[in-house]
Amino acid sequence: MLEFLYQIDVAVFFFVNHNLQNSFFDWLMPIVTEQRNWFPVFAVVYVWLWWKGGKTGRAAALLIIPVVVLSDQLSSAALKPFFQRVRPCVALEGVNVITGISTSFSFPSSHAVNSFAAAMLFTHFYPAQKWPLFICAFLSGFARIYLGKHYPFDVIGGAVIGVLCALVVIKTYEIGSAWKHSRSE
Repeated sequence: MLEFLYQIDVAVFFFVNHNLQNSFFDWLMPIVTEQRNWFPVFAVVYVWLWWKGGKTGRAAALLIIPVVVLSDQLSSAALKPFFQRVRPCVALEGVNVITGISTSFSFPSSHAVNSFAAAMLFTHFYPAQKWPLFICAFLSGFARIYLGKHYPFDVIGGAVIGVLCALVVIKTYEIGSAWKHSRSE
């Protein structure tokens, strides 16, 4: 069964990495996946949420910190060393590598974990923005496959883990808020 899933993973990986290869994606996907390109956007959104977003915005701005810390540390410090899955750009021959070879472990994709965790958190507070948020998270994960850094199951697993991390933080916040409210009555 595991071999069958691996074969699907590799087939879908090569479909994305080879069959969808084009000069526009070769230009766009490194931009999408490079975290420092997004820092100015995140900084502006964070400041806006804090000062103009009201109570909801401040809650989202505060909670993004534990969400990203939890999701990033779980994926990078715990799960990657546990699973030790070698990246496709190292394990497979014939991979189209656009941005260089990464030698750290592959499962789960930390980009996917963090992107989907953030998308889930912000969707909780701003449900009308669900589609743009999850499309951005999907593009981050897709870019990792396209660039040869991750298998599809790395990204899918990362998406699930990220959503679960956000739900844990959201639920903890809701329990804490309910407890605080009950104590003030």
